[in-house]
Parts: sequence; C-alpha cells; structure tokens
Amino acid sequence: MGSQVYVVGHVNPDTDSIASAIGYAWLLRERDGLDTVAARAGATNTQTAWILKLLKMEAPVLITDASPRFESVVRRLDSTTPESPLRDAWAIATRTGGIAPVLNPGGDPFGLITGRSLFNFMGKMVGVNPKNQDIGISKILELPCKDAADTNILKFNVNTKIKDVVNRILREEGDEFWVVDEKGNYVGICRQRDLLNPPRIRIVLVDHNEAQQSVASLEEAQLLEILDHHRLGNPSTHIPIKMSVDIVGSTSTLVSERMEESGFSAPPAISGLMLAGLLSDTLNLTSPTTTERDKKAAERLSRWAFVKGSRLELETSHSFGIKVLSASAGLSNRTAQDVVTSDLKVYNAGVYDFAIAQAEVSDLNEINEHLSMLQTALDSLRANKKVNFAMLMVTDIVRGSSRLILSNPPAILDELPYITLSDDTRLAEGVVSRKKQLLPVVLGLLED
Repeated sequence: MGSQVYVVGHVNPDTDSIASAIGYAWLLRERDGLDTVAARAGATNTQTAWILKLLKMEAPVLITDASPRFESVVRRLDSTTPESPLRDAWAIATRTGGIAPVLNPGGDPFGLITGRSLFNFMGKMVGVNPKNQDIGISKILELPCKDAADTNILKFNVNTKIKDVVNRILREEGDEFWVVDEKGNYVGICRQRDLLNPPRIRIVLVDHNEAQQSVASLEEAQLLEILDHHRLGNPSTHIPIKMSVDIVGSTSTLVSERMEESGFSAPPAISGLMLAGLLSDTLNLTSPTTTERDKKAAERLSRWAFVKGSRLELETSHSFGIKVLSASAGLSNRTAQDVVTSDLKVYNAGVYDFAIAQAEVSDLNEINEHLSMLQTALDSLRANKKVNFAMLMVTDIVRGSSRLILSNPPAILDELPYITLSDDTRLAEGVVSRKKQLLPVVLGLLED
C-alpha cells in the first residue's frame, strides 16, 4: 500500500465522482507512471451501477477510512511447525532478523521464537545445576520448536486500525506481534517500531475538496492532490500539494482536458463513463453549471467513446445523456432511504451543519405519492448524520424545476425565495443545480 496512490471521490458518490476517479487514475498511471488505484468512498448509486454494467466495468475499490491498518506494516516471514526441530527455527531466525514464527498445521499461530524466548528456554534447560551446563548446542537444536516458542504474543486482525490499539501495544514488553486474517490464520508479523510510524495511505481527491465529504480519517493520509469543481472548503495539509478547483460543470471535464493536453485519449469504456459523469452533472448540458468547456469536453469524450466496436458505438452525446439521466430518474423503484442518501452532501455554515440530498424525476407530481415516506427517511437521515436540518431536492429533469422537502428547517429558511405549497414542500421553479443555484441561496441566509 505504501507505493500505491488512491484516487477517490466524495462519500455518497455520484457518477462524476466515480468517473473522474477512474479516469484520473488512468491518466496518472499512463502519463506519470504512478501505481494508481481508482477508489470510491461509498456505494455506487443506481445510475452509476447501470452505466458500469452497460460498459462492462467494475466499480472502483471501496475505501471508507484512510487510517493506516495492520496490513500496511505486516511482513509475511517464513515459518515452521511446533514439532519441527529447533534448528529449523534457528535457520529462519538468521534470515529474518531473529524471529521465527511457529504455526499450527491449520495455519494459525502457535508461538514465536525470538532472542528473548530462546534465552528464557536456555535458562530453563541449564538452570543452576552445573551438570546441565554441559548440554551441547546440537542437542538443544534437536528439541521441538514448541519448547522454545513464546505463546503469549498478541494477535491483531489485518484490517484493524493501528490507532485503535497503539496504547495497548506500547504497554507490551515484546517488540513483535501476530497479524491474522478474519479466520485467525497467519498473515505475518509486525514490529512495534513500524506500528508507531506506519506509512500513510497516499490519496488524490477528485470531485470534492472538503474533509467532511471525504473518506474518514483523511488527516491520517498523505494527501497529494485535489482536482475539483466545487466551492472551497479544503482540508489543511502538512506540506504543499497540487490543487486545481475550476469553474466547469463536472470534474470529468477537467480530467478530459488534462488527457488531451498530455496527448492521450482514454479507452472507449473510460471515455464513455466520463461522458456519463459530465452529462449527469450538467443534466445533459442544460444545467446552469454548464460551460463552453463542458460542451467541448462532451465532444471530445464522444469522439473517444463512440468508436466502432465499442459498447456506445451507435450513440450520440444527446441520446446517451437521455439514457444516463433516465437511469436515475423516478422514485417508484427506489426505497425512500436510498432516495435521500444516494446523492447526499453535508455542509457547514456558521453554527449550522446541514445536509442536502438530490434526486431526479421526470415529473414532480411523483412526490405526492411518496412524500410521507420521503419525509420520514429525511428525518431519520438528519438524526443519523447529527445535522441541524436536512433537505431533499427533487429535480424534474424534463421541465427544469425542483421541489424541496425539509426536515427541521431553522426559521431563517422561511425567507427562501421559493413558493410554499400546501404540503409544506417548496417549489423552486427553474432551479436544477444544488451547487450553483440552491446552495448559494441557503448559505446566503445562514451566513448573514
């Protein structure tokens, strides 16, 4: 893990977050020779899952926490068995710096032979009786390993966070510890000195720059770069990093520009995924967030994606965009919990922490049938996220308007410039962008 670089988007990832992670990981690998891994900080939503299946692509690896784990410091040393002669362990120890793991036949740890355990064993063998002092080393080395092994070595699961057990480790006299898998089988050995200064996971953030929208324990990672198109709320860093936050409709646009500038064109599947991310974020290039650069990026990605023999060979940018938006539109085939969590972002303004989720439909009247369940799910979301209030923005992708469902809104939000309907939802005519249209209005009220 030390050499790998994880390119990861925000929690509750949308299609642009997944696409830009995969696309930028590909570019960094091809252009810079980095050992990159595309990652995601949460489950893929319905739209993204549909696109990945269409393009026959796998979802990025899931990373929800950047805190170093035992897997980052483990070393799989050679081992022997309890009944093997001690000379086998001696031979292993000469190659491993004085350690010989002893494993049961089933693969689980029996004990560890170290300099300390050998000294204690020799003390018991020789004792204070002068006659025993004549025992030859060759005779001792024929004794079984089990006699000299320390069986009181702590075991830690390979996926355990190091920070969760570091205090316990500091209290131990020994310097070596077992690392095991979920079944308790041997994975390797780790040393105390490595645990006190574990290698940090190397991360590149895409499609977000706020720590509260990122993987947990981001402060424990080595942050290398940020590539984004949202408002600034970036985390502090120990050293300078590369950072680019630009005014475009999607991060996939930025990635495609860097590909072109470097003389590369992404493979058709990656290009198609990035085009889907762009079209999703810009509502098929109709959102107020859409720029001329997004339109050029759509042309560029279409040229790379719609090639003969590709899965999108017969598509156009517009026809593909309709399918992408349709893949996520509608409430009937989704649970209320899925609707309020699939595209969710948490913000802070002054004394308020709040969450805004967004869902897409082809007709705002769909809300009427599901309003009660959506309200309940939104209330539960607010409690679980421990925010002051929550909001669900249901957007009509055909007519270009939204309705807002609110949970525990503060009185200041009574001044929102949207019509209050009889069911207490708000009609935001012409509002389709959370980032460019709704959020600035909410922040303007909360920060006054």
